[in-house]
Amino acid sequence: MAYASQRLPAVAGRFYPADPHSLHAQVAGFLSAALPGELVDAPKALIVPHAGYIYSGAVAASAYVGLRERRELIRRVLILCPTHRVAVRGMALPAAQSFITPLGAVAVERDAWLRARELPGVIVDDRPHAEEHAIEVQLPFLQSTLHHFQILPIAVGQVDAKLVAALLDTLWGGPETLIVVSSDLSHYHPYRQAQCRDKATIAQIRQLDATLDCDQACGAAAINGLLLAARRHQLTAHVLDLRNSGDTAGDRERVVGYASISFSESKDHAHH
Repeated sequence: MAYASQRLPAVAGRFYPADPHSLHAQVAGFLSAALPGELVDAPKALIVPHAGYIYSGAVAASAYVGLRERRELIRRVLILCPTHRVAVRGMALPAAQSFITPLGAVAVERDAWLRARELPGVIVDDRPHAEEHAIEVQLPFLQSTLHHFQILPIAVGQVDAKLVAALLDTLWGGPETLIVVSSDLSHYHPYRQAQCRDKATIAQIRQLDATLDCDQACGAAAINGLLLAARRHQLTAHVLDLRNSGDTAGDRERVVGYASISFSESKDHAHH
């Protein structure tokens, strides 16, 4: 890698507690209260929200709680997110070799980084990652549910979904590799309108229809890439939770939608 560096927390104390004990307790509380909507065998990929924990932590927990049974098995997590602060053409890997949270450091997996760097549409740039919250807020959940794992953080900007899918195919691996796409759903619609919009988006995701736009989900480019790869690998989508900020901690005039969705191999395909 270009530089021996650490990516420091950007939103600790704002999106989640900066104190490690408070953070651990909050995440543990979300996980203990999580009730997945469907029982899912061996999730290969997750879509999870990335708002402040008071808004979407409970929704995210419904996906992460299912990883506990595989805490020793999963060693590598590919985390894809949209870029909220720095525009990117393509997909940006960090030069940083680890991401820090109040719960400790998470190393960037070097082999995956080197392989991804050579792929079309991939650049190396720390700037999109420096202030980006969408990957950072996932790390304490992973640190609380998995034992020994490394990550490949990927900031997805303007890019063809086929290139995202090609990256996922290259690094697909086996049961040791988990894919996490960090995305919220609709933004700033009235409560009932948001519910209708988000239900339609969820139906599209269930069908692995890779034509989402940014009005449906801020992480649409990453989700579309995942859906293309999921179709190729015959994965099935399971909706674990679907809510919005009007259900959790906000008013109902302008809400943001949150979903947790798990993707697993169909039973028939898993036996081949």
